[in-house]
Amino acid sequence: MRIIKVLHCSVLYVSQIMASACDSPVDDIEDMVTSHDPTPHERQFARRNIVPRPRKHKLQPAGEELQTDSVIPGTQKIWVRTWGCSHNSSDGEYMAGQLAASGYKITENPADADLWLLNSCTVKNPAEDHFRNSIKKAQEQNKKVVVAGCVPQAQPRTDYLKELSIIGVQQIDRVVEVVDEAIKGHSVRLLGQKKEKGKRLGGARLDLPKIRKNPLIEIISINTGCLNACTYCKTKHARGDLASYSIEELVERARQSFQEGVCEIWLTSEDTGAYGRDIGTDLPSLLWELVKEIPEGAMLRLGMTNPPYILEHLEEMGRILQHPRVYSFLHVPVQSASDSVLMDMKREYCCADFRRVVDFLKERVPGITIATDIICGFPGETDEDFEQTMELVRQYRFPSLFINQFYPRPGTPAAKMEQVPAHVKKQRTKELSALFHTYKPYDHKIGERQRVLVTEESFDSQHYVAHNKFYEQVLVPKKPEFKGKMIEVDIYEAGKHYMKGQPVEDARVFTPSIAQPLQKGQVSGLPQVSLLDRLNMNISHYIDGLIIILVWFEERRSLC
Repeated sequence: MRIIKVLHCSVLYVSQIMASACDSPVDDIEDMVTSHDPTPHERQFARRNIVPRPRKHKLQPAGEELQTDSVIPGTQKIWVRTWGCSHNSSDGEYMAGQLAASGYKITENPADADLWLLNSCTVKNPAEDHFRNSIKKAQEQNKKVVVAGCVPQAQPRTDYLKELSIIGVQQIDRVVEVVDEAIKGHSVRLLGQKKEKGKRLGGARLDLPKIRKNPLIEIISINTGCLNACTYCKTKHARGDLASYSIEELVERARQSFQEGVCEIWLTSEDTGAYGRDIGTDLPSLLWELVKEIPEGAMLRLGMTNPPYILEHLEEMGRILQHPRVYSFLHVPVQSASDSVLMDMKREYCCADFRRVVDFLKERVPGITIATDIICGFPGETDEDFEQTMELVRQYRFPSLFINQFYPRPGTPAAKMEQVPAHVKKQRTKELSALFHTYKPYDHKIGERQRVLVTEESFDSQHYVAHNKFYEQVLVPKKPEFKGKMIEVDIYEAGKHYMKGQPVEDARVFTPSIAQPLQKGQVSGLPQVSLLDRLNMNISHYIDGLIIILVWFEERRSLC
């Protein structure tokens, strides 16, 4: 009876929209969030159906098979492709999870997909080039396309994005609405910000359905945006100013993740060190609450933090990074060792500040891994400036160093500065890379016995990948009983980026997960969805199709 009643109401609604059959269709819907809009939770399981106005169709000769443009969303295959940082990866996992929970099939084969969901990164030109080429490739194969991520959020009016549906970085909880409309051939753009009582929020809810790329690893975005205004950064245009999630939300998300068999959590954002400044708290306060929830043997990895904000919490961070369930690892980008270049970048610290962070943590957290980033060839960088950067690397011999040739991003102040010649940028990049490869950071660890957490498979599929307390990569034999386990190994070989470990015979194999991990591709959070909710979602898809078919019949009858 419930289904019949819903269908009856839908037919009545169709008759009400017939009077506007000659109106022109709306191609783009810009997102305008008001106090009258449904909440994200209401949208998830009782979504508004966006009903398109009917199109004109040519009458077909009698006897021909009826051809309509009716499409029932929710039955198609979707390919999700993500570029960029772990924050973007988390967004991609959330979007895939919501689509799967709504009935779509997520495929790893782009050729099989009906629609490509392309989640972009705007940090460097090559990443955007890959994104643009993927759009072109999809269109050549007659695939439907929806774009997301930082590129369309920062520059939605770019020519190659015209007529494409866009999901803004704070609108990922509405991905099903956008994909539904794209499947039906409509263009929808949702680019608004999440706000509550006039205050910008960190983004969509954290308890949305999700498909983790790795069922053992949960990526949690603790805030979006940042407090800086770096002259080379395009991400700021997309993610905006700092907006943090509450400690309570983040702790609950971690708790849910562990209940789904996760054994490693990554905290991510554009700048984790700035967390909480907008809501009256700070990063150490969050971390102390989170470690209370981490099961024995499970681990937490802290994401990138810029020097200015971590400086205020060095004492507390030193204690947290020594916690047995927190990796002694920190990613602190320096970008350049020249104060002149840092000033032009508007990085809001000097090289001495960076050295203070590194020296303090190395003293208080023995063995800690410090990862950093360096940009080669920033506008105005002289040979002397670059030599200061080379000297910094010689001194600290960073085991993890991300070397980036400078690319001017459109719309940034650095793009308008006088550029270093391309051949000079390339040469400096090569020189720094060569220096990085002159030292081997792990040779002295051969012969050590280490406890490692096994979470991934190596790129060559020959080993499992584990990490020790310092988040150093250790390759172990690919035995199924090791996956997701904390094991003891003896280090017998070391390369530039890894060590190899032999499992200790008769050593205890510890299982940190407090529940059975989800299967690869399984949707997180679905137990919270009732059977009735799922039935209602499926009914809504069929109603969409029924409305379009009835509109077509009514239009044909009126023309006859």
